[in-house]
Amino acid sequence: MGKALPLAALGVFVGGLLGFLMRPAAPLIGQLDFGTVISRGTNLTGLDSLLISTAQASFNYLVVGAILGAVVGIVIGLMMTKNKPATS
Repeated sequence: MGKALPLAALGVFVGGLLGFLMRPAAPLIGQLDFGTVISRGTNLTGLDSLLISTAQASFNYLVVGAILGAVVGIVIGLMMTKNKPATS
């Protein structure tokens, strides 16, 4: 599992970034900022509290992207460490 762990960490970062970039947009406002997404909208008050569900969905995109990135990184790392047949 020598190369799988570093590639999994890289996959978490890349997948999380892609998930964040692909997050849903709030109507008339667009995509929410990172602070709002990472806090799942707990910092929203007043009329902005209507955006909590969008913040939660955006956070879910980020987490799913990170998980998928980790899985892809592990699979690639394991494929790289498999013994290759000897060539003569």
